[in-house]
Amino acid sequence: MKCPGQDSRYWKPNAIFEVDCPECQSKVEFFKDDTTRRCPHCGHQFVNPHMDFGCAAYCKFAEHCIGNMPPELLAQREELLKDRIAIEMKKYFGRDFKRIGHATLVARYAEAIGSEEGGDIAVIMAAAYLHDIGIHEAEKKYDSTAARFQEQEGPPIAREIMERLGASEPLIEEVCHIIGHHHHPKEQESLNFKVLYDADRIVNLEEKHKEGAMDADQAGAIIEKHLYTETGKSIARKSFI
Repeated sequence: MKCPGQDSRYWKPNAIFEVDCPECQSKVEFFKDDTTRRCPHCGHQFVNPHMDFGCAAYCKFAEHCIGNMPPELLAQREELLKDRIAIEMKKYFGRDFKRIGHATLVARYAEAIGSEEGGDIAVIMAAAYLHDIGIHEAEKKYDSTAARFQEQEGPPIAREIMERLGASEPLIEEVCHIIGHHHHPKEQESLNFKVLYDADRIVNLEEKHKEGAMDADQAGAIIEKHLYTETGKSIARKSFI
């Protein structure tokens, strides 16, 4: 069945319209289901300004429904995916406000570090919200929150959430790979992993500092020795030194 919003049988008279080209101001005719059109006068290609992408911004079948999506929609889709993953993380943890707060703070730092360092924000934010998603299952199965059990149980749960939300397979694979060893970096790591690792380390340091388990000198040594990114180190220094 074709989506009713894109089926011409349900169109109204305003389904075909003209808009001004943003480059030369010539009139360009659009059909309501056109994602982009090229101006016949100057050749500039631009996005349909009247198109309501609606569900296409997050639906995993959007490419089949409206064809190749423009970069503007892809950016919107990734932004919505990040927000929906955050919601699913909160639903999964339920009343475990400690884990929700930790993941939210890690995501905040990860976004700041990733934006500055040039990482893939969609991957980084998904990994940040879901990095500890296996902790409840680890507690159930092993009566432990040990890092290795979190890393073992987290990826299947994260995959199920992301697949349900329509995330792309490459994004799912990278996020699961990061979650699967986020406490145990390897000799060679991607920038996205380093951003998540630094954000998680900073939050863990803050939590220990509030508990009185770490002074500024200890924190400073960890920052310089164990954090990967310069942005992460800078943020951590402002917090502890």
